[in-house]
Amino acid sequence: MNRAECLCDMEIGERATIRKLLSQDGIRRRLLDIGMIEGTVIECVGQSPCKDPMAYFVRGAVIAIRKKDGCDILIEKQGEREWD
Repeated sequence: MNRAECLCDMEIGERATIRKLLSQDGIRRRLLDIGMIEGTVIECVGQSPCKDPMAYFVRGAVIAIRKKDGCDILIEKQGEREWD
């Protein structure tokens, strides 16, 4: 990873691997409970009109994460998904 990128840097259609959670306490526990675990592949699939929150596909489910919380999730981008 050239520079530390966070979840909120992703654009729709990009895929990434979660590298580290910087969140603390309750929000960390909630993120872990919904599958935001190091090594997990995540894809940005949508956004609200104001771009906050963003929607991500992770472990078979679509979840919405606020930009504030996404900035505490470090990722390594993989590129865009190729559709069949």
